Amino acid sequence: MGKYSKEQILKIAKEENVRYIRLMFTDINGTIKSVEIPIGRLNAALDGKVMFDGSSVEGFARIMEADMYLRPDYDTWLIMNWEDTAYGKVARLVCDVFTPEGKPSPADPRSNLKRVAKKMEELGFTALNIGFEPEFFLLKLDENGEITLNVTDQGGYFDLSPIDGAEDCRRDIVLELERIGFTMEASHHEVAPGQNEINFQFSNIVEACDNVQTFKLVVKNIARRHGLHATFMPKPIAKINGSGMHTNCSLQDKNGANAFYDPEDPMGLSLLCRKWITGILTHSRHFCAITNPTVNSYKRLVPGYEAPCYISWSEHNRSVMIRIPATRGDTTRTEIRSVDTSCNPYLAMAVILASGLDGIERDLPLIAPINLNLFEMTETERSELGVLNLPNNLKEAVDLLKEDDIVKAALGDHIFQKFVSLKGLEWDDFRSAVTEWEIKRYIKVI
Repeated sequence: MGKYSKEQILKIAKEENVRYIRLMFTDINGTIKSVEIPIGRLNAALDGKVMFDGSSVEGFARIMEADMYLRPDYDTWLIMNWEDTAYGKVARLVCDVFTPEGKPSPADPRSNLKRVAKKMEELGFTALNIGFEPEFFLLKLDENGEITLNVTDQGGYFDLSPIDGAEDCRRDIVLELERIGFTMEASHHEVAPGQNEINFQFSNIVEACDNVQTFKLVVKNIARRHGLHATFMPKPIAKINGSGMHTNCSLQDKNGANAFYDPEDPMGLSLLCRKWITGILTHSRHFCAITNPTVNSYKRLVPGYEAPCYISWSEHNRSVMIRIPATRGDTTRTEIRSVDTSCNPYLAMAVILASGLDGIERDLPLIAPINLNLFEMTETERSELGVLNLPNNLKEAVDLLKEDDIVKAALGDHIFQKFVSLKGLEWDDFRSAVTEWEIKRYIKVI
């Protein structure tokens, strides 16, 4: 994305006939929120003078401290071409949330991520480059426009039309993303019927999170144009693969080089990279509630559907949680495969970054790679190798989150407390619900 000054934004808005601006931010649940203003308020918005009621947003503020200010990040200025109107264009700015005292809100996931990233800089790294690989399902709507669980096709990996019934929609998504400035890498049909994956270029940690939020908006809007519903729910349909968001990471040193690469190492990996991996694996059970934050997330993390269930790493083994893609040099990276598309990317990257840095800073004992197919092993065999499981459900994950001081510090006390409270309510709601599975299983026989 481009770099802009206030003057450039005002000039572009006038030249492009922008009439409406969305000031966007993300709540603790990862939901994109927006305060809309007409063009006449753009100057005030760029000065951070637009206020909103924080008590109306989940987890932001109490009634007695409701006033919050939106401070736009000028570099996120974007004309939303898919929202053109007869009156003029629509643009957006991604904002950080500030208190009336001029301090970053402790409830703002984006500001919190910036806080955690400062620790990375203090340790001598200039950037954490991130490449997300988000997957999603395209579902049909019924005659009333309601969402169904009927997928667009019965395609599999890399299929083309007519088997791939979503090819036209996926192409239009890619072209729209290119139109607004994304550098696209690849797109293809995924393994499950109706499932798709679109990848775009790596970027720094905050921009990558901004981009994945924008990506979700574009995908949903273009899908709607095609009469479809795009969902990033991890496991909308039982007995087929779920949707993940593989997260590729590489630290950059003060000279701009990839700190994960060592040409002298047999695997081409630096000692620092191995420490990073060790830190992430050490904390993975404890940050799983953040990277996999819904009840549904744990329907994906089960054996048999290619999703990683076991805490381990390897160079090529796809049954592990962290895989090292074959490419080396500047593109050496760790691919964290457990993350799913329902997560708040700002919070997910905050806990992943803090965990990796903890492995580096505390020089934790290195965890060795495992090159065996963990899916084919018994629990006893995995236990003998020291391989633990990721949590089985959201309740277990939240309980583990409470035990880890590094992960809690990465969230900050406010976000941690609010997140635990919200997830407690979600779990209580789930465990008190009577599901269709239970009705089918028990209604006739009991």
